[in-house]
Amino acid sequence: MTESATTLGTPLADSATPRERILEAAYELFSRHGLQAVGINSVVERSGVAKRTLYRNFGSKDELIVEYLRMREERWTKDWLQRSVEARATEPDERLLAVFDVFHEWFQGDDLEGCSFINVLLEVDDRSSPVRQAAADHLANIRRYLETLAAAAGIGRPDDFARRWHILMKGSIVAAQEGDREAARRAQQIGRALLAQERAGLLE
Repeated sequence: MTESATTLGTPLADSATPRERILEAAYELFSRHGLQAVGINSVVERSGVAKRTLYRNFGSKDELIVEYLRMREERWTKDWLQRSVEARATEPDERLLAVFDVFHEWFQGDDLEGCSFINVLLEVDDRSSPVRQAAADHLANIRRYLETLAAAAGIGRPDDFARRWHILMKGSIVAAQEGDREAARRAQQIGRALLAQERAGLLE
């Protein structure tokens, strides 16, 4: 994988606060192993803080996970994906396609951790869970970014188009986790066809 915000783990300064150490440990562990496989004791051990210190900063595991997902949006969605896309292209339709160029590089790494927001939806069945809701909200923020690009490209019904594009993105991530390293290229081909259909007024 290229150096990016998707690289797991960020070196912490010696002056890092206990909260920062807890969050960094949680970020790496949850990203690599998911929610169910990682217990509070693992986060405590990784962070080097006492369990009481963790609970003083986070009232529950769910509270810690919600904050981890917020960090994931900052690092993965904004600092890595959006910045990488915007560095590759200037026109909004080309930025939509550039998503899959960024994904293609990501998919070549042996440490592909997938999309944490998708993983949470698969792991957490309770629709009333604040963790599940947070994951859904972060996915919705990605769609809003896509919708902004679609609207800037002059695409009709940008919300509907963004949902179609997001399906391609999520599907390519799952396919890559299955072992298909060309999944982003395949999704990009479908995306080009989708854009062509839109331009021709063929999308229903």
